[in-house]
Amino acid sequence: MAAHRSGPLKQQNKAHKGGRHRGRGSAQRDGKGRLALKVLSRKVRKELSRVDQRHRASQLRKQKKEAVLAEKRQLGSKDGPPHQVLVVPLHDRISLPEAFRLLQDKDTGTVHLNEWGSTHSFVLLCPRLKHRWYFTSARPGDLHAVLDMAKVADTILFLLDPLEGWDSTGDYCLSCLFAQGLPTYTLAVQGISGLPPRKQIDARKKLSKAVEKRFPDDKLLLLDTQQEAQMLLRQLANQKQRHLAFRDRRAYMFAHAADFVPSEENNLVGTLKISGYIRGQTLNVNSLLHIIGQGDFQMKQIDAPIDPFLLNPRVVKSQDSGAAMEICAVDAVVDMEEDLKVLMKADPERQESLQTEVIPDPMEGEQTWPTEEELNEANDCLKESSKVVKKVPKGTSSYQAEWILDEDGESGGEDEYDDTEHEDFIEEESQDESSEKEEEEECETMTIGESVHHDLYDENVDEEAEEKMLEKYKQERLQEMFPDEVDTPRDVAARIRFQKYRGLKSFRTSPWDPKENLPQDYARIFQFQNFTNTRKRIFKEIEEKEVEGAEVGWYVTLHVSEVPISVIEYFKRGAPLIVFSLLPHEQKMSVLNMVVSRHPGNTEPVKAKEELIFHCGFRRFRASPLFSQHTAADKHKFQRFLTADVALVATVYGPITFPPASVLLFKQNSNGMHSLIATGHLLSVDPDRMVIKRVVLSGHPFKIFTKMAVVRYMFFNREDVLWFKPVELRTKWGRRGHIKEPLGKRMWDLVPCLGFSSATK
Repeated sequence: MAAHRSGPLKQQNKAHKGGRHRGRGSAQRDGKGRLALKVLSRKVRKELSRVDQRHRASQLRKQKKEAVLAEKRQLGSKDGPPHQVLVVPLHDRISLPEAFRLLQDKDTGTVHLNEWGSTHSFVLLCPRLKHRWYFTSARPGDLHAVLDMAKVADTILFLLDPLEGWDSTGDYCLSCLFAQGLPTYTLAVQGISGLPPRKQIDARKKLSKAVEKRFPDDKLLLLDTQQEAQMLLRQLANQKQRHLAFRDRRAYMFAHAADFVPSEENNLVGTLKISGYIRGQTLNVNSLLHIIGQGDFQMKQIDAPIDPFLLNPRVVKSQDSGAAMEICAVDAVVDMEEDLKVLMKADPERQESLQTEVIPDPMEGEQTWPTEEELNEANDCLKESSKVVKKVPKGTSSYQAEWILDEDGESGGEDEYDDTEHEDFIEEESQDESSEKEEEEECETMTIGESVHHDLYDENVDEEAEEKMLEKYKQERLQEMFPDEVDTPRDVAARIRFQKYRGLKSFRTSPWDPKENLPQDYARIFQFQNFTNTRKRIFKEIEEKEVEGAEVGWYVTLHVSEVPISVIEYFKRGAPLIVFSLLPHEQKMSVLNMVVSRHPGNTEPVKAKEELIFHCGFRRFRASPLFSQHTAADKHKFQRFLTADVALVATVYGPITFPPASVLLFKQNSNGMHSLIATGHLLSVDPDRMVIKRVVLSGHPFKIFTKMAVVRYMFFNREDVLWFKPVELRTKWGRRGHIKEPLGKRMWDLVPCLGFSSATK
């Protein structure tokens, strides 16, 4: 049988050219298994089988569980610091001594009462639960003490009333604690057993519904009997701990005891010995310490005394009778550890400095003396170009001098402007060093009716009437169409009053140098070349670098030098003594920017540059902030009041603090009480953030023509009209133009004649 043969008309395909194009298989054969690093890592991640992926996920879960259990076991154990519990009653009917009596059960463990200060605190050692607690409480009515103690507490125990839960004072305290950041907390109800049996169930249901608003999915525990107190202790010991970011990266201590040794030269200053447990991070003796409310200090040395609250005291058996005899651990080991008492001494070469401000060098900005060639070249340039001399007000920059009119009435800048308005928008950069005279000029005057006389303001001022007046004043301010409008002064020339201001064509796009015309004192603050990178580098060193010093859980005594005697007196009156270690650069002064929002419970107007009390992270200080808009632009408009509708940025001079850190703003009332006005967080440390003050000068249209208008009451002399002639203006409807000429000779008849462009409305 003959085989089939293709005919002459069969399609002929091109042969495959394998030498020119290589496939993936040939490339892998030529590479002999060598792969790039990125391809290799990507391949390993993708080529894990399902079994390996599940195994890896289970390992990660196991590691996280072990970390949580290790943290839970260390807190309150024999090797860790005692479990510090802050007890906060939220109602007037709560009996704090009764709650402490139930927790101080001798059957549960050994109780050590506090011998320092006047605060109610005690240490509870429970060998059966292998746990030790340190219960503390603040003085009644001292909100700042509660906030300071909450910064270092491991757990906060809230005591609730069975009928109302919390009163107005308790609700205010909760608002402050939530804004600052809550650690682990527990809710306990006291006094529910005193109700009739039929009303107990209904009271618990109503209280649970009321508590859900602030504490969703949280259980209520009872605290009326010894058995309920033991259940509460078990709950506190087994709780998962919540972390606060600002304290996890720093070493901190709550003082159990303190002693003051005056110096030989001055009895008002000396060495403060603070004893307590190290928490957070390892404490190095060369770092700086911050005592809350007192300032920054250096340490001389760190001692390691015997822990006075051992969970299991050492037991010695007698050889004769075999009876167990408990001895005091301090007396037994003093002779053995006499040489080991000093843990670490400060090294003057490695110790952090207490310098807070830069010492400016007046010759730093000076140039070197020019050579003869440079002098000859400068003289030739002067001969070619004539030098123009202008008479300018004091403090005028070179940029502002370009806008000043010459004697013939012409400006050094451009003469034509194609957009104006009958309101002048003038901006000024706000600085903290504004003089008292300027602050008086910026204040607005409010006209009062003739029926109000000075004799109403006697020694007994009606605070309620003044508060209503302030509330009306705030409502008027919020309803104004132009919040930045300022009346042109008649006793001072406008060109002198607003000589530090400049006209901007566009607030967003107009250039402004942040280093221009800075005051001399601005050179005293510190500035980072890149604050974000510095913060990342310091946090990375904390996680990776091993620090020598007192470990977490050790009971140590810190020798703090150059401390005033008022600190120990403040501690003996019952105030808590809390210290934090400082990160590098945190003792230096700079400009802090904080994003704050108005607290809804406060409606009083808060003006810029008023003195406020700041809780920023672990610090507490007083400052007078500037308020500005929170935008992503390079220039931020100054706000004269802290508004309630939007978040603003508060800018203050203060010690450097690395975020994240919560911020609370308090205002001191006339009766001495402090009210919470705003809450927020720390944004950045940036002295170059520009805060621009805007001023609007408005006038009344006298005559309106097709492309021209005559405006009255904007200026009151001819020189002011000529001074502001280069400034662009804008009408309410968006028409733009420029000032053509002043009209009239008398003060009331002197009006600028405005020429408008043909732009549409």
